[in-house]
Amino acid sequence: MNLRNKVQLIGNLGNDPEIITLDSGKKLAKFSIATNETYKNAQGEKVTDTQWHNVVAWNKTADIIEQYVTKGKEIAIEGKLTSRSYEDTEGIKRYVTEVVCNELLLLGSK
Repeated sequence: MNLRNKVQLIGNLGNDPEIITLDSGKKLAKFSIATNETYKNAQGEKVTDTQWHNVVAWNKTADIIEQYVTKGKEIAIEGKLTSRSYEDTEGIKRYVTEVVCNELLLLGSK
């Protein structure tokens, strides 16, 4: 078992996934999921912290996402963190961290 770079998340999709078929024939699904963590602050008030995670999935996993996963759907994913950089249209270097999804579980009844 490799625990060096492993991510497990359960969350809800913010939008319908973006499905891209590359010239090579490979399929890519891009989406973001929100995870919610609830805690009490110093005043004893309940606070919900929402974090957004960018996720990409390839090939067969992307096929499943295309068929079954839509905005609002609750899913569990497992994968690894990757980082990359690119230059935007103004020539500014941007950095992106995303989860590459290897496994997917459909949850809930939405």
